[in-house]
Amino acid sequence: MASRNDTTEREYAMTSTAERGHRIEQRGSRWFRRPFQIIRANLGAYLALNAMAYGLFLVGMGVGLLRPELTGANTASLQQDGTAEMVTWAMSSTWLFSLTILAVNTVWLSLAHVLLPSAIVPFGGIAVFAYWALYTGVTLAPVNEVTALTMIPHSLTVLIEFQAYVLVLLGAYRLGMSWLRPGTVGARTRRQGYVRGLRQVGWLGLPALALLVVGAIYEAVEIIHLVPLLLP
Repeated sequence: MASRNDTTEREYAMTSTAERGHRIEQRGSRWFRRPFQIIRANLGAYLALNAMAYGLFLVGMGVGLLRPELTGANTASLQQDGTAEMVTWAMSSTWLFSLTILAVNTVWLSLAHVLLPSAIVPFGGIAVFAYWALYTGVTLAPVNEVTALTMIPHSLTVLIEFQAYVLVLLGAYRLGMSWLRPGTVGARTRRQGYVRGLRQVGWLGLPALALLVVGAIYEAVEIIHLVPLLLP
């Protein structure tokens, strides 16, 4: 009888462990699938935001090439406001530089300049980002040999980080749509729509954060180690 009870207990324990493992696997799979489900459901907006983000950056670079004095003025302003000094300090360590880049890209840009304005005024952060993308394009315009060579490895940084920003922008868009048109997310009131919009922001923030981490590490490596190899 004792042996039979022991066998039953072991079988129950194995079943419970398998069920827990299955639940964890399902939860992990949901975390992976849900952001892509939101993207597929809003594919038109996602593509439009991609075109806006990369397009304005390229337009800014074009403006900088046509008006090099604007690029010089932007670079000078970065030196005057202490940004250049902070970058020089952070570049003493690859990992410190990576963490600094990640903090700036997540807290300063994504949260403070895209999501926070959008949480107060629908789509407000999208307009702020549009200006930033244009300004950044002007700043990084390859107006001389040094900046042209720098942009060779830095182009991948732009590609990765801007894709993260597009996901954040899509979150801001979904927040605004859920807020103004709660019926699109199955909500009865704008308050409910706002809350459900914030949930979508959270889901899209997962892959955005992953891309920002990858982008920060690569940007630190390419600026500290790769760019010096290209410069004369």
